[in-house]
Amino acid sequence: MTDPVDTPDTPAVPPPPPQHWFADILASDGGVVRLRPITPDDAESLQEFHAALSDRTRYLRYFGPYPRISPKDQYRTTHVDYHDRVGLVLVLGTAIVAVGRYELLDRVGPRSAEVAFVVADEHQGRGLGSILLEHLAGAAAENKIDTFVAEVLAENTTMVTVFRDAGYQVERSRDGSVLHLEFAIDPTEALLSVRDSRERASEARSVGNLLTPRSVAVIGATPSAGRVGGAVLNNLLSGVFQGPVFPVNPNRRSVRGVRAYATVREIPDEVDLAVVAVPPGAIASVLDDCMAKGVKGLVVLTAGFDATGIGGGTAERELVAAARGHGMRVVGPSALGIANTDPAVALNATLASVLPGRGRIGFFCQSGPLGAAILGEAAARNLGLSTFVSAGDRADVSGNDLLQYWDTDPDTEVVLLYLESFGNPRKFSRIARRVARTKPIVAVSSGRHATDPSNDMDRSIVRDLFAQAGIVQVDSISELFDCAALLGYQPLPGGSRLSVVGNSAALNWLAVDAARAEGLAVGDPVNLGPQATPGDYLDATVAALRSDEIDSVIVVFAPPVPLPMAGFADAIRSAAAAVPEVDKPILTTFIAEQGIPNLLAVRGVGASAVRGSIPSYPDPERAARALARVRRYAEWRTRPVSPVRRPDGIDTDRARRLVGEWMAGSAGGRRLSDLETVDLLDCYGISVVEFREVRNADEAVAAAEELGYPVAAKATGEMWRRRPDLTGVRLDLWRPEAVRQGYADLAELCGDPVLHIQKMATKGVGCVLRVQDDPSFGSVIEFGLSGLIIELLGDRAYRALPLTADEATALIDAPRAAPLLSGTPASPAVDKAALAELAQRISALFDDLPQMRELSFDPVLVSTNSAEILYARGRIGPEPSRFDTGPRRLG
Repeated sequence: MTDPVDTPDTPAVPPPPPQHWFADILASDGGVVRLRPITPDDAESLQEFHAALSDRTRYLRYFGPYPRISPKDQYRTTHVDYHDRVGLVLVLGTAIVAVGRYELLDRVGPRSAEVAFVVADEHQGRGLGSILLEHLAGAAAENKIDTFVAEVLAENTTMVTVFRDAGYQVERSRDGSVLHLEFAIDPTEALLSVRDSRERASEARSVGNLLTPRSVAVIGATPSAGRVGGAVLNNLLSGVFQGPVFPVNPNRRSVRGVRAYATVREIPDEVDLAVVAVPPGAIASVLDDCMAKGVKGLVVLTAGFDATGIGGGTAERELVAAARGHGMRVVGPSALGIANTDPAVALNATLASVLPGRGRIGFFCQSGPLGAAILGEAAARNLGLSTFVSAGDRADVSGNDLLQYWDTDPDTEVVLLYLESFGNPRKFSRIARRVARTKPIVAVSSGRHATDPSNDMDRSIVRDLFAQAGIVQVDSISELFDCAALLGYQPLPGGSRLSVVGNSAALNWLAVDAARAEGLAVGDPVNLGPQATPGDYLDATVAALRSDEIDSVIVVFAPPVPLPMAGFADAIRSAAAAVPEVDKPILTTFIAEQGIPNLLAVRGVGASAVRGSIPSYPDPERAARALARVRRYAEWRTRPVSPVRRPDGIDTDRARRLVGEWMAGSAGGRRLSDLETVDLLDCYGISVVEFREVRNADEAVAAAEELGYPVAAKATGEMWRRRPDLTGVRLDLWRPEAVRQGYADLAELCGDPVLHIQKMATKGVGCVLRVQDDPSFGSVIEFGLSGLIIELLGDRAYRALPLTADEATALIDAPRAAPLLSGTPASPAVDKAALAELAQRISALFDDLPQMRELSFDPVLVSTNSAEILYARGRIGPEPSRFDTGPRRLG
């Protein structure tokens, strides 16, 4: 091959490829593919890829026979500028499996580019064309390209379908056998909906591949059940897994009577799932074997990859990168394992000594030892599981993946999560909001969500953000199962009205008081007295269920002397059966020496409960707390879904240009000056009360004359801005002499001649709106009234971004002091709608500008007709790596 002649628009030395274009992505079948920009080093691989294409595929792509890429086309394809001409490849291992490119067109009108891509024959049907189109469109949007154009043979129905199903509004015209397609690449709601739908399907399929393997290899299998490899092999064999199990041990010909293999490569059959139980030092060779064998997923039980240890985080990242590069997903390291109780699968690839029976609850946790304890308690309480995943260090497969799977799994009705951290917090919030609309999510807040678990503010953030997403938050494993027992087996309460029925006045009132403290509406209890019979319980429970004034029932049984439990349990069960048309939850508390706390009392002990079983709690307070949490969830689920609304008057392009210029001058980020912040806010229709920056008394007077009296003089140093005693402020300056005196006082006090002269705002209620990065949840908006006492009390409300219209309104109403905004006998109601709109504009700003790290409005004075910002300050910084915008990618 001779060297091609360079052309002016083909760079001889291309610029470095944008690093944020590298991504691991799930294909529609759940397998991983790696996407990256094309480079000159891909020339030979590109030629091999092209040569392997079938004649039919080459014909459809190039409109005729094209057995070999010409030197000129090869050079032009691999030497791109990543701006006007972009090429992307999808690779599996070292082989290219798909290529896509766009090239700017020289024509009048909106910036347009021609787009084309081709997929290897053996990988067609995996959705790779859609992935390339999505990421090419993302790159084009970055480079200010508005429209894609494609020329496609009319008979190439597959390619036409890719464009049509992507969510774009495609204009079509025909010239003989060629279709001309043209479409704008703006991220419309339809386009984002398609993206999210494909993401959900591929991530669910990916987890499904792990949980429904046809064969399993145990690498590091041993005969001893006291060792990791022996324990998991024992569970797989004793659990009657429905496929073959292959022990891998280079030192044995068989393990527990099953033929063993020295390496995975030597197994003659396909291996879907490999469970790895070898020391960290042996992982690399095991990984090589699994990649060569074509294993679809790894469950790494091995510990020692602690990201806080020396090299631990690097080793984890290398493990995941290598596995994903060859199409595999990874559960772990330090995982307890995975399980699927479906009899058609019967997978117990865990280290747990006890696994609950079949049920309709999906459970995800991180900690391995804690996971074993949780499984034990679930089994003891008769709570059956559909599937279980303990992800350990969660280097790859995360709670987000499992939520996507359970959302589509008809065998799972309730989701339980024990989350110590979040891989992609914004994505978690987005998925959880959707899933919780149809399936309850109960999550334990472990304390590791917060930077400081003892910090009340951190706990408040977790509480508010979980509630925003419809997640039932609990504080312990016991409470987790208390709620699961109710959600998994009883209907949701239709309201907050509760009846307490029991034979102990003291316990009845304990239940009433606990329920009232949780916000439930409870009348006097129905006291049956200590001599109550099963018949009395039957009649009272039926009456409560039939009452139109009751939404749920707690039944308490505490006999004065030891009595058999079965008759009373049967009576409560019979009461539920007597009114099948009534859809109200029943909870019980059996307090007796031979009682049945922690079990589902009215079904037989020893088998997992079924839908309609009635849960029993150790005491009535726990029953009331569980009911109250479930009631709040039920109320959340009835609220209509509110859209994210972008207010009018937003100039996104100018805002991005400003932030880009500021970031270029400070790669590590910095605080914005007051004037820079004002410029940025102006792009989003947000106004700060007008001010002037002055450096002497004459400038101060001139500023006051220009702004109009009265004015305020303000110190600009950080230590003076938020002082509750207003030492750094002089208010209501009506005359030039007052301005001069105020300037002189503050300049002497602060030792800084730079002050602000600001127009006086309308008197009102002081409020605070602030957005900051939370280590667990990403960008979080905070709202509260201003004032030292309120701040000391921590009376703040929090929401994750982006905000819907209803969430913005709810944020303003959430603080305990919020009723002051609705008016008091001494003050009128203020303009809460203006505050809600301000919150939505802030949300849009952070949605558009991922470099925004912080924004603070303190104070905002809200009056009857306005909300005026007295002070605003912003901070920019590098975009976080765990974003949830743009084309699909694994976090």
